[in-house]
Amino acid sequence: MYVQIKILAVLLLVIFTSAISANKINDFGNPDNEGDKYLAFAEKMPSPIGGLEAIYKSIKYPEIAKKAGVEGKVYALAYINESGTVDKVQIIKGIGAGCDEEVIRAVSAAKFTPGMKEGKPVKVKLSLQIKFKLR
Repeated sequence: MYVQIKILAVLLLVIFTSAISANKINDFGNPDNEGDKYLAFAEKMPSPIGGLEAIYKSIKYPEIAKKAGVEGKVYALAYINESGTVDKVQIIKGIGAGCDEEVIRAVSAAKFTPGMKEGKPVKVKLSLQIKFKLR
């Protein structure tokens, strides 16, 4: 029985390693390499039109979070395309109680100046930190 488990573990490791080395799995575990299309850095990084304050103004503190006294920072990764529109928002580290979903909603609705590389607009991944603090 121990030998069978050990063989199965080695087999799974070989299959997983093969998939990664063949570049079939990206950083999200999806087979489409979506994360590869976006730059991590650009000469000019995207920025929210109206600044980060514009995103903060559109955020509504979730009632559940208020009642539970939830405070903290939500770390998100926004995928900004060449026109400055948000294609996707991924929560890197959340605090729950509806705050993560509110960040996704607010950042998705925001408009950004596009990232630039060699004078041309490019797709860029942008990390954001949104702080939730009760007054």
